[in-house]
Formats: sequence, structure tokens, C-alpha cells
Amino acid sequence: MSRLRIFFTGVGGQGTVTATRLLAQAALDEGIPVVAGEVHGMAQRGGIVESTVLMGGYVNPRISPGEADILLGFELLETLRALPYLVPDGLILSSSDQLPPVSVCCGRERSPTFDEMESMVRECSPNVHFLPCHRLGMEAGALQAGNLALLGALCALGRLPFGLERMVQTTTESLAPKLVEANVKALHLGAAAVA
Repeated sequence: MSRLRIFFTGVGGQGTVTATRLLAQAALDEGIPVVAGEVHGMAQRGGIVESTVLMGGYVNPRISPGEADILLGFELLETLRALPYLVPDGLILSSSDQLPPVSVCCGRERSPTFDEMESMVRECSPNVHFLPCHRLGMEAGALQAGNLALLGALCALGRLPFGLERMVQTTTESLAPKLVEANVKALHLGAAAVA
């Protein structure tokens, strides 16, 4: 199996750490050597959260700038901030939704528009997919399930050493029963969004 480094970024409360844990567990369930970790973050809602999953025999969960094969961005502005971690022409899967920081909400600063951010992201790689994660989460039955839409899309794109079926099984076995239905549906909606 080839080695794979995945960098996750978002803000507290979006489920970035849950998605990281589920992807790492899916790799373990397939017998793939994996390390994962939270690189930097705050558990508070709204704080920046960055985490990693490295498959294929890595010892350290750290990803340095220019090393991530895949970037999963759960918030658009955080996707922009994480671009330096991506290898040239790496895969970017990002939510198209924004959760503006307090400074923007208060009118002290201006956030770039979606079109401006999309242009900046596409300058870094031709391999970019934007998903409306909030809408997909709501369609699945829970806004927070939108994080799993990105994992479903990643599975569908064939860049992992396992497919959607493994991700569904791991999600079903790992989450509380009341959370399974919405999250599994979000996986399928994310996969369909890039088909």
C-alpha cells in the first residue's frame, strides 16, 4: 500500500476530530498502519481545529508544509489557511460553507467572497471539489453530519485504500446508535456529490 497523508481543518463544533477518528479507525479496521493526531486546536466552538491521519507506516502524526496528499476543509476560510500544507496538485475537498470569525461578524474585518476563495484554492491545485456540507448535513438529518459528506466524497474519489462500504461499516460500529442513520446518509450524499 502506498503512503498517504491527510490534513483536516475546520472550526470547533463541526466534527473535524470525529471525522479524523472515524477515518483512522476505518484504516485500522482494514489492517492498514495508521497514526492520527490533533495538530493544533481548541475544543471551544469556533476555535480552529487541525488534525491529521497518516496511513502506510508513518510513525509521527505531524504533517509539515508541502506534505499533505489530501486536504479536507470543513470550513472554507480554514481551507484557505491550510493550503500551504498541500503537496503540489494535491487533492482538496472543502465545504463551500463559511462560518465567519467574530471579527468579520462584528464588521471589524472583511472576509473574501466565495468566488475569491474558490479562485485562490483552485490556483493551488486542479484537483478541487467543493461540497455544500451544511445542506448535505441537513438533508441527511443533522447539520453536524455534514462533516461525513467530505469523507464520503473522499471514498468515492478512490484515493483511499478502501471504499465507501468500509467507511459506512466503521461509522455504524463507532458512533452512538442514534447518530448512525444521519451520518451514514451523509456519507452517501457526499459520495454522490462527486460522482
